[in-house]
Amino acid sequence: MTRIQAGQALASLRVLDLSRVRAGPTCVRMLADFGADVVRIEPPPGIDANDNMFVDDREGGDFQNLNRNKRSLTLNLKKPEGMAVLRRLVATADVVVENWRPDVKQRLGLDYASLRAINPRIVLASISGFGQDGPYAWRPGFDQVIQGMGGLTSVTGFPSQPVRAGIAVADSSAGLYLALGIFAALLERERSGEGQWVHTSLLHSMIAMMDFQVARFLNEGAVPQPCGNDHPTASPMGLFRAQDGLLNLGVAGSGNWRRFCAALQRADWLDDERFATERDRIVHRAALTEAIEAVFAQQPVAHWVELLNRAGVPAGPLYTVPQVFDDPQVRHMGATAQARTRSGKTCTFVTQPVHLARTPASVQAAAPDCGEHSDEVLHEAGLTPDEIRRLRAQGVV
Repeated sequence: MTRIQAGQALASLRVLDLSRVRAGPTCVRMLADFGADVVRIEPPPGIDANDNMFVDDREGGDFQNLNRNKRSLTLNLKKPEGMAVLRRLVATADVVVENWRPDVKQRLGLDYASLRAINPRIVLASISGFGQDGPYAWRPGFDQVIQGMGGLTSVTGFPSQPVRAGIAVADSSAGLYLALGIFAALLERERSGEGQWVHTSLLHSMIAMMDFQVARFLNEGAVPQPCGNDHPTASPMGLFRAQDGLLNLGVAGSGNWRRFCAALQRADWLDDERFATERDRIVHRAALTEAIEAVFAQQPVAHWVELLNRAGVPAGPLYTVPQVFDDPQVRHMGATAQARTRSGKTCTFVTQPVHLARTPASVQAAAPDCGEHSDEVLHEAGLTPDEIRRLRAQGVV
């Protein structure tokens, strides 16, 4: 048996991963990195027309990043023999993760009631685009669409042009929220002895990620607007031009404002009625930006970053992605790790940002080849070599 042991925190858990694309795999990756035995169940090649969605190369960085530390079992769930094997696996599993449209699991008999009849301790974790019921439950959910419907696109970019975020915010947040729900359900199971159905949606997760923007609207009626690189409720906060490039500045609150003025030796700004309060500084943002950039133009970004941080004022450079990984603090944190694929290719991954002092997560294995662990997973489930050969001959595995 080649069980992947990435950590000890979740070493007692068996997770069946039926999810695809990004949100579900993001959730399951967290479980795998902390030591859960994750079996990624995927159709044999050629069975599902969408099984390569966003997957040009299984050894490519995106697929590898999402599916590291997992084992792979191919199983044709369109055949009754495949469903029989899956139910056999459910009997000894702790968690099943899926992101089908809501009607699919009902049709397959993989809804929570059906799984609970097999294993009362099972936690079924589901991600959908728009929720498990309601007028949009049948719609396919893609991050691009959800960013627009969840409000993010309306506050991103500049007033003249709404802009999608450059990362899959809805997918990634839904995956992380689902992982949180799984942890809560497993903790509750310690008390009750029973599993439960945990589900989230891209739309609800996206709305939750809007955080202070929607809180301002729901409680004060303030309709969020896109404001480019400026912050909607604080000033000076945003990007400012220095001698050799752009500097990211965060001066929120009166204490930071006083420290900022002292560091720049501009006590006169404290006496300027245009900048007296946070609200005043927002109203007169253009004039304040012009004054700040006149000072910043005298020195390079690195000078101001060092000066302001030593004064207790949040400031930093604007990095490209390559510069992110050249930063000494990023290297010190151990933000990346490597593993080799079965073909020998070295893949580099971003590590889990949550650190457990005694039972940390780790990267132990690259993403598996399709069906790489089929025989051993089936053997663990009690199938004999003859039964496994018969399943292969029938196109089930």
